[in-house]
Amino acid sequence: MTSFARIAALCALLAVSGCSQSRQPIANPPLKATAERTLGEFKTPVWQVAFSPDGKLFASASADGDVRLWRWPEGDVARTLKHPVGATGIAFSPDGGRIASAGYDGTVMVWRVADGVLERTLSGHERTVWSVAFSPKGDRIASSGEDKTVRIWDAREGKLLHTLKGHELNVWSVRFSPDGARVASGSFDHDAKIWRVADGTLERTLVGHSEAIVELAFSPDGEALVTGGDDSRVRVWRKDGSLAHVLDGGSDHVYAVAVSPDSRWIASGGREKGAAGTLFKQLAGRIGKRDPTVRLWRASDGALLQLLADPDDDVHSLAFSPDGQWLAASGAGGRIQLWRLANMI
Repeated sequence: MTSFARIAALCALLAVSGCSQSRQPIANPPLKATAERTLGEFKTPVWQVAFSPDGKLFASASADGDVRLWRWPEGDVARTLKHPVGATGIAFSPDGGRIASAGYDGTVMVWRVADGVLERTLSGHERTVWSVAFSPKGDRIASSGEDKTVRIWDAREGKLLHTLKGHELNVWSVRFSPDGARVASGSFDHDAKIWRVADGTLERTLVGHSEAIVELAFSPDGEALVTGGDDSRVRVWRKDGSLAHVLDGGSDHVYAVAVSPDSRWIASGGREKGAAGTLFKQLAGRIGKRDPTVRLWRASDGALLQLLADPDDDVHSLAFSPDGQWLAASGAGGRIQLWRLANMI
């Protein structure tokens, strides 16, 4: 075999094995995003955004405590709910009739969407609640927070069912699996954990991130869990806990991940380090350059499809619309950017 042939064979082997962690955009991507509109000019960070299940409403939660419900696609505010001190997370119920907000005050508030009436307040966390989620059936609510716990609540009665302990530091994110049987949590302790909802038993710990896991998301088909962390990596895990892909998040921190409704695409967003943390980049000739902080990936093989223009500041939340035609991003800059998605073949 000639030297050229050996090199070609080695390159082919590496490509098949998936050893390359940093990927470049592929030619003629099957998905394209075009920046189309922005919503709001907030004075404080917008920690999370979400679309209602029917796609007729869009919600945002901001550090000033406002939970805004926007008519979609009109883009005007239908109603503003107020979470005391500040709102850190939001989640619509599966039927779209309720929205839950998490906050700095250590509570989860459950509101009726139709009239904005506060139905109940879930109290129990000792400090900030960072994340909240409804189960697929709408009968359970999961919350996680600074007190290192995940809590499972009866959504109808507001009763605390389980307090899940095992993380060593803040639990930034919690999500239900599509079948509702499990919840996944991501923590500042670098680990993601999978818990059984029925009895609160820890089923599995996913180890791999070298820094905090800030956000996670199940694929709607239930085949994968996506985690994003401060180590600049996005990790895609299979149902059995094995690692499918490690994606270079494109920024020094990954704060947001989302999976499209058809489970074909992954979006990630994050931030750059401050000037004190960019010496290596300066030495590498990247002075004054800022990477885009939103990226689109193909879930099946982890290929990078597109780099999206940075919406002026750190990205803390990403959400696909239920029809898969829109991607929303929000963050520290107080502005919500929306991209139209096309060519989903």
